[in-house]
Order: sequence, then C-alpha cells, then structure tokens
Amino acid sequence: MTNVMAEGLASAGGTRWYDLRDEASGAVRRVFVWLPPGDAPQAGWPALMMTDGNAVIGTAVDAMRAQAFYPSGTNIGWGVLIAVGYPTEDAYDPFRRSWDLGPPPGSSYPPFWPDTPEVRTGGGAEMARFLLDQVRPFVAGLAPLDPARQGLFGHSFGGLFALWLLFTRPEAFSHVIAASSAITWEDSFLLDHLAAFDPQGRRLRVHLSAGEWEGDHLAPFQEGAADAATRLADKAKTRTLAAAQEMAVALARHPGVSAQYETYAGETHMSVLPVAVNRAIQTVFALR
Repeated sequence: MTNVMAEGLASAGGTRWYDLRDEASGAVRRVFVWLPPGDAPQAGWPALMMTDGNAVIGTAVDAMRAQAFYPSGTNIGWGVLIAVGYPTEDAYDPFRRSWDLGPPPGSSYPPFWPDTPEVRTGGGAEMARFLLDQVRPFVAGLAPLDPARQGLFGHSFGGLFALWLLFTRPEAFSHVIAASSAITWEDSFLLDHLAAFDPQGRRLRVHLSAGEWEGDHLAPFQEGAADAATRLADKAKTRTLAAAQEMAVALARHPGVSAQYETYAGETHMSVLPVAVNRAIQTVFALR
C-alpha cells in the first residue's frame, strides 16, 4: 500500500476512502470503498465501480443498504462498491474529470474560470489503466472480488468513458451502466469505436438511460426562460436521449450483448444521477 497517500472514514455507512497516487502519472485520486457485511461468496464479491466518486458514493451506499438486507423483496444481493473521485469535499472536480473521463485523442477548451488553465480532455487511457491495473487490485486486497461480476457506472462524461472502455476493453467489465452519456461529444468520435466494436464472444450487459427532459423538450421549469432558445439548440446538437436509444439498438445487434435503454420520467441531465445510481445497483447485484 505504498501508493496510499492518506485514508479515512467517509460519512456514508462505513465507507472508507483512500487517496491513491497514480503509479504512472503521480496524480492522486480518492477511492471510496464500501465492503458488505458477512463472508464473501466462494467466487468472491460482485463489485460496482463508479466514476465521479464524490458525487455518487453516498447514494450508492444508501441504495445498497436499503435493499440488499431484504433480497426476497428487492432481488438485490450484497456486493462491493468502489467510487473513484478526487481529494476534495466538493461533488466534482470539473477540471480533472474532463481529463480523466475524456477518451483519447481529446482536445483543449477555454478555462472554466478566469485565470485558470485551459481545459483538456483525452486522458481516458490513463484513467482506464488506473482503474484496472491499480484500483481493482488494491480493492481485491481488501476483499475477494468475483472476476465474472464486475460493473462500471458512469454519468454524462462518465457515461462516455464507460462506453469507450466497453468498446476498447470488452473483457474489463461484465456490466456497463451509462447514464445521460455524452455520446455526441467531440464530433461523435465514439461512433467510430461502436462501428469497430467486437465483444469477442463475451456475454455483456449494457444499460443506457437519459432523463425525460434530455430529449427534444425543455423541462417545465425551463420553459419561457431567457435561455430557452439556447437550451433547445443545445439539445438538438447533443441529442442525449436519442443518441442513447440508438446506441442501445446498435449494441443489441451483437450476439451475447444484452443492451437496453430506459428513460427516467421527469428528470433532467443532473437530476437523473440518484435514479441512475440505484439502477446500477439493481443491474450489477441482481440475484436473478
């Protein structure tokens, strides 16, 4: 554990966090880990890994604890939760997540705030290596993991990253849950990966989703606002809901890939997050 820079107890039901130094880049990311009660199954615990860890870990732990203790009523079993974020008390680190969750080749964008560096994307390969070669073995040292039941959840940029990793490393995860994914980001380069996707005979489960108000219409509270026309134009460009639906149809054509799409009624791009996290729990830890 020489790369653990600090560790502590989070507020979410026995969750611990570890600040891990990336062995290649030296970057420090905060890894939240929640371990279930009792002894692990013979094959090890199923596990769900999540991006945007600071924003999702509390919701995930509460959803797990509220359902897994009552499996006959919820169909949810216990498993390990892993959420990768940053050493901050904020829900997000926008600058760092842009780099980590933006797949290569990436690009450069104006700063988020005055007098701050330009925003860069394209570090997804570095993030993927960190998750698979460093985080997963680290957590396996804390509790045995079932290699056949490993899920990955991502929202927005995280959904883009999760789908890119599915296409480039189909052996890495058995379940991929991508919510409100930025599929059309950077000229829809992700579709080139989709066209070349080869699941290599693996059985994969993919769940895509978007909020109702990520389609062609504004949320009721946005109608008539000063920026309504701009928002509608952005929707027409990003096509978040339609692109996810189309992605699910394309993935389902591959033998062995179970792909489905779901619209979350009454939700916007940001309000889908707790709903989508719970669906990730239900997808990865379903008993039957």
